[in-house]
Amino acid sequence: MKAFIINQYSKQSGLELTTMPEPIVEKKDVLVQVYAAGVNLLDSKIKSGEFKLILPYKTPFIIGHDVAGIVVKIGDEVQNFKVGDEVYARPSDYRIGTFAEFISIDEKDVAIKPQKLSMEEAASIPLVGLTAWQALIEKANLQKGQKVFIQAGSGGVGTFAIQLAKYLGATVATTTSAANFDLVKSLGADIVIDYKKDDFETILKNYDIVLNSQDTKTLEKSLKILKPGGKIISISGPPDPDFAKEIGLSWMMKLILSLLSYKVRKKAKQHRVSYSFLFMRANGNQLSQITSLIDSGIIRPVMDKIFPFEATNEALTYVETGRAKGKVVVKLK
Repeated sequence: MKAFIINQYSKQSGLELTTMPEPIVEKKDVLVQVYAAGVNLLDSKIKSGEFKLILPYKTPFIIGHDVAGIVVKIGDEVQNFKVGDEVYARPSDYRIGTFAEFISIDEKDVAIKPQKLSMEEAASIPLVGLTAWQALIEKANLQKGQKVFIQAGSGGVGTFAIQLAKYLGATVATTTSAANFDLVKSLGADIVIDYKKDDFETILKNYDIVLNSQDTKTLEKSLKILKPGGKIISISGPPDPDFAKEIGLSWMMKLILSLLSYKVRKKAKQHRVSYSFLFMRANGNQLSQITSLIDSGIIRPVMDKIFPFEATNEALTYVETGRAKGKVVVKLK
């Protein structure tokens, strides 16, 4: 099968289009023929080696974290899916590889594709949807009437998180450029700040939750807008000791991550707020709940561009610019 692989960790070199063996289907796996695959900044960060310490993939390996397609084969113990099902998924770590014609995925990480969505639209959802769900519902326990600041509202995670936060009954503030004001307002944002002109930390105060997706400077500014007891959940780092414990890293790695996050955890404590890092995980059950929200019209995908599969490197380069409104997808079928 055709697939894009990473031969060596590098910021400069692109993905290599090559021929790889068709995936092995284990007892609890479904083999999915890929129709479309979402392109994420995470793909770029893994390619550059940024996550090599916590996700040490052995090269060469197929990259890609979002998929929509059709089940063409199932393992002997699969219970919830059959051949012909239209599905979508974010495969679990160490089983990624959606930039390929086929991928084998554990059925627990798979969900039936939302009926209302095309394959391309469905492929845009899993990673950002699960990230927003795990940040706002699991970690933040966001409640009706609370105030949440979602950075970069016009990006992939931002466009989904705004809609989810509004569904949960929160007041939502976000940052974006003036060109995207109408977009984020249409998704439900109550307060929109032009990051090119205004400093959000002088405008927002007494917030319950911050979803941080930006750099360390922005993270430290965000601590100031939280009320005592507030929570900041970062999807861009730095990883903290709790995360190291969650994924079972060695004592040495726990120590390293503890040192990396020491400064921000100390500042959070001084502001009487809590800091946590989220590296989203695959979860088919949560994805099924997201399917219900999409099919009932509560959440809609926000798409920027669809690239042909052969142009996956161009798609990744476009995502790296940070200018995408919503999600970028590559189409195979």
